Amino acid sequence: MNVREVLEFAKKNKVQMVDLKFVDLPGVWQHFTIPVSELTEELFKDGSGLDGSSIRGWKAINNSDMLMIPDPATACMDPFTAVPTLSLTGNVVDPISRESYERDPRYIAQKAEKYLQSTKIGDSSFWGPEAEFFIFDHARYDQTSNSGYYFIDSEEGAWNMGQEGFNLGGKIRHKLGYFPVSPADTQQDIRGEMVLELEKAGIAIEKHHHETATAGQAEIDIRFDSLLKTADKMMMYKYIVKNVARRHGKTVTFMPKPLFGDAGSGMHTHQSIWKDGKPLFAGKEYAGVSQMCLHYIGGILKHAPALAAFTNPTTNSYKRLTPGFEAPVLLAYSSRNRSAGIRIPMYSPSPKAKRIEVRFPDPACNPYLAFSAMLMAGLDGIQNKINPGEPAEKDLYDLDPKEAASIRTLPGSLDEAINHLEKDHQFLLKGEVFTEDLRRVAPHVPSASDQGGLLSQEREPPWCFCACSLEFCYCPTGDLRLAVLCKSISSMTGLSGLLGSSRTGIRSTINLIKGTATMSGALSEGLE
Repeated sequence: MNVREVLEFAKKNKVQMVDLKFVDLPGVWQHFTIPVSELTEELFKDGSGLDGSSIRGWKAINNSDMLMIPDPATACMDPFTAVPTLSLTGNVVDPISRESYERDPRYIAQKAEKYLQSTKIGDSSFWGPEAEFFIFDHARYDQTSNSGYYFIDSEEGAWNMGQEGFNLGGKIRHKLGYFPVSPADTQQDIRGEMVLELEKAGIAIEKHHHETATAGQAEIDIRFDSLLKTADKMMMYKYIVKNVARRHGKTVTFMPKPLFGDAGSGMHTHQSIWKDGKPLFAGKEYAGVSQMCLHYIGGILKHAPALAAFTNPTTNSYKRLTPGFEAPVLLAYSSRNRSAGIRIPMYSPSPKAKRIEVRFPDPACNPYLAFSAMLMAGLDGIQNKINPGEPAEKDLYDLDPKEAASIRTLPGSLDEAINHLEKDHQFLLKGEVFTEDLRRVAPHVPSASDQGGLLSQEREPPWCFCACSLEFCYCPTGDLRLAVLCKSISSMTGLSGLLGSSRTGIRSTINLIKGTATMSGALSEGLE
């Protein structure tokens, strides 16, 4: 829709309120709402003001005025409000210079698309994420001065087989959720409702089904689209899925590994490059792909350890990416082989269907940053003709130790991923898609004197973290690196809170976190 079409759409749907949404660095939607009387053509030019110092990692309090400029192409009706409400997503700009804000993730995605066009390699890239999530019936957790715990539950959970009282049996056992029919699958209807709401919001859906784990693990696949549009859709996807679950008295988490001993939630991401309406990944090389596609794969594999800081941005992400289990930790590629980090799907012989599937990302990521970083890595592979090596045709989960040792793996922790990013980030800076400023704050460490960093945001410690919603709030040290580490401090598997503040150096803080994190994932001692 263009601006005039949005105004007509609002009138046709008798809109009373307009919800303006933008995304922060961790990938959480923020919003404020205006009455429909403020919905004018000028709004799409002049924007609406907000306090940038209250957004994590953004402006200092003495330089905090910012504008949100809505994108008319994102207009849709919000299905969860009491009065008719129009939803608009947009960009954040400086009110004086009118320049786009370089720490706005949506702007980074736009720059990534423009950079692809500037290379003349292609004019568009297409993205198809397969986000998995859990639908729980109950989640409680706390961290106090004298205790710490988490407890999650699902009526479908295997641990409820022997539950006293009303119990019809038929629980899905661990790792057997892919994918029996009802009554074992108790969530067919709620997933169907999620799909219908997503389609009302303009998001095309390919399929939905129960996933491998017990306790309501689910997957809903959206149809591929351009990088920016797909990232926008992923934000609406999470919003709708969570709110439909709440409508039914349930809760959804996109946490990568909320359950011990069962499958985690990934976000396998299909991607391809096109030019002049033609697919560039189809060819006559291995598995029917082009040489360009193989070089793109080479770029992803080469930079994967650094990419993990964006595609797997929480400490809990690395409880899913555990060697020796069915997780895509091995940096290899193959056709049909789901044990490799990159798969070439073989469902269709059509050149238009030729794509790669990067299997290690998880749904805790910020899609704008993760998609942009993967595109930059793939383009670097094409530009430098990076050879991905020989394909892996064997079951990589069943290799002998000597063979397994010869294959590179993803980092074993977020700390390792950030260290890799420190050493390998030049490919991200091409075309100023990612800037040095952004590199310092997401997910790296801003300097203590960086007045645009978190240190300048005056908040009262202690601060809290909620792993269930994949949220974290203010990091009082100003080190976003610490904040990212603490974003999912459930270092083993659990949902927990974290209290504390720190004035120690980042290295000693990381070591302290490693040394004192308990099995519940709680850090019970304040960081001095």
